[in-house]
Amino acid sequence: MKKHALILFAHGARDPEWAKPFEKIRDLVRARRPQLVVELAYLELMTPRLDEAMERIAGSGVADVTVAPLFMAQGGHMKDDVPQLLAQARSRHPDVEIRLLPAVGEVDALLGAISAWLVASMPGAQ
Repeated sequence: MKKHALILFAHGARDPEWAKPFEKIRDLVRARRPQLVVELAYLELMTPRLDEAMERIAGSGVADVTVAPLFMAQGGHMKDDVPQLLAQARSRHPDVEIRLLPAVGEVDALLGAISAWLVASMPGAQ
C-alpha cells in the first residue's frame, strides 16, 4: 500500500509564537487521519524548510506527498518560490509523487468559514 504524507507549508517568522496556529492545524489533521504522515515546513526564518521536510518524508518510504500552502493569496512566494522549490523536490525525489493544493485563501469553503465567523463576531449577530 502506498504511504501518503501532507506537508503544511507556511511562510515562517522570527517569533516562534507565530507557528502556534499551524502546529494546531497539524495536530488536528494528525488526530483525524492518524495513518497520514503530517509535517510542517517553512519557506524561511523557521525550520524545517520544505527541502528538509521532503528529505525526511521521502526517507521514510512515503510515495505520495501533498503540499498545502498556508498562504492567503497568490503572491510572489506562490507564483515564484513554491514552483521552484517543488521542481527541486521532484528532481531530488523522482519516485515520490508531489502535488500542490491551492493557497488556503483561494478555497471557497475556508473563505466562507472566515466570513461566517466575522459576521457572527459583530454586535447584534444572532
